Amino acid sequence: MIVKNITIPDEVLVALQESLDRDNERTRTETASHRAGLEQRLAVVRRRMDQGYQDKLDGKIPEDFWERKMSEWRAEEQQIQMAINGLHESNAERVLSAKRTLELANKAYSLYLTRNSTEQAKLLRMVLLNCSIDAVSIYPTYRKPFDMIFERAKTEEWSEREDLNLRTPLVPKQPRKCYLIDSLSLALRHRPPFYTVFGT
Repeated sequence: MIVKNITIPDEVLVALQESLDRDNERTRTETASHRAGLEQRLAVVRRRMDQGYQDKLDGKIPEDFWERKMSEWRAEEQQIQMAINGLHESNAERVLSAKRTLELANKAYSLYLTRNSTEQAKLLRMVLLNCSIDAVSIYPTYRKPFDMIFERAKTEEWSEREDLNLRTPLVPKQPRKCYLIDSLSLALRHRPPFYTVFGT
């Protein structure tokens, strides 16, 4: 069953959502720290501009020197302000979209079984990019990030943590730099928010 192949178990769904929440909180903290540093730099530049103008009025510096320094300070001020404006305080919308996608994968099969043919077709269009057929089998190509979910569901290896894997490995695995579950969370977090929960 095409839809059943992307089912995320309940316990894995919870773990992925918790991972997304941790990622979001870490991003918020890093963004706040970066913003504070930029605002501090901006304040220093503006103090220099004010002091330079006062020094010019007091005759402490020549006009051409003041104009040259003011041009440099204004350029730096603009660069810092652009960096501040480019910061996103939170990626909450993307996290919400990722969570909804995970929930859809978790519920997709049961939803498919209880919907009419029109709604079933809508669900298939949401998760499938293409589908090829021969005389015997159907070969689906899933949209991102459902393609990654499909690969994890196929092997039942959602994480390097054995309590989240549904199959017992035959050979002990070597440690990896990051959990597969964190990699999946990262991929979902950076997807554009084009998906919504079907039928909820």
